Amino acid sequence: MPSDVRLARPSLPSVIELLKPITWFAPVWAFGCGLVSAGWPLAGRWPVILAGLLVAGPLVCGTSQAVNDWFDRAVDAINEPGRPIPSGRVPRRWGLYIAIGWTGLSLLVATALGRVGFAASAIGLAFAWAYSAPPLRLKQNGWWGNTAVALCYEGLPWVTGAAVMMGGLPGWHIAIAAFLYSVGAHGIMTLNDFKSVAGDRATGIGSLPVRLGEERAARLACVVMALPQLVMVALLFAWDRPRTAAAIALLLAGQVLLMIRLLERPRDRAPWYNATGTSLYVLGMLITALALPAGAIVGQ
Repeated sequence: MPSDVRLARPSLPSVIELLKPITWFAPVWAFGCGLVSAGWPLAGRWPVILAGLLVAGPLVCGTSQAVNDWFDRAVDAINEPGRPIPSGRVPRRWGLYIAIGWTGLSLLVATALGRVGFAASAIGLAFAWAYSAPPLRLKQNGWWGNTAVALCYEGLPWVTGAAVMMGGLPGWHIAIAAFLYSVGAHGIMTLNDFKSVAGDRATGIGSLPVRLGEERAARLACVVMALPQLVMVALLFAWDRPRTAAAIALLLAGQVLLMIRLLERPRDRAPWYNATGTSLYVLGMLITALALPAGAIVGQ
């Protein structure tokens, strides 16, 4: 094989970097919250559980990263020129080929998750393309783009995890929890946009820090993260889960203290908050999931 053909193919480490394994944590964690929120034993379900973890993280989330990097190669050339595509380590149109191939593989594996799990996976993939690719390119509007990402990172995996355990669409306790934590994740996505303000502004991407200004966007992110947790605390009290409600309230109080420091210098401290306050947020997700009333399948 000619050497120039070999050089035109990306290396395995570059492909893995393109798929951004660090981003897989959020949907995998939400899928795990869905599993435990169902309240059903894990025994006998391990093959489909493992398939669900694979779909939530490396496949669907990995696809979203490949799609985003391909259509954002001009932005990354400004913000992160060392990324695999702008650096040339994933050359020519390989980024697009990987995104398409990973989409097909994701759908194939998702067939093992049942009708609800497959539908949720297909919706997640559709949002992954709509977020980054023309003509919709939802990320150009921070309101819509962050909503799509929050839904795909939290709500859809949570519902999928519960559906995998229960064999059907989970009931309203689970749906409400998944929805509330998805709403809060919109704020997390806003903070994540602080790292790319310069490139977004230069290329016309209307992230919320660009649209609203950094201070207003940071304040909005804090409010959006806090309010759904307050609602969750009230619901847990109503559902006779006072200890869990108190635990979520304490975690929220810790987040508020961290938010005060974040708001002093939002651009500099957004990564710090995502490592501290967001950790408290996702811990609250799991605690909530463990305490939800026993799941019931819709229609039964």
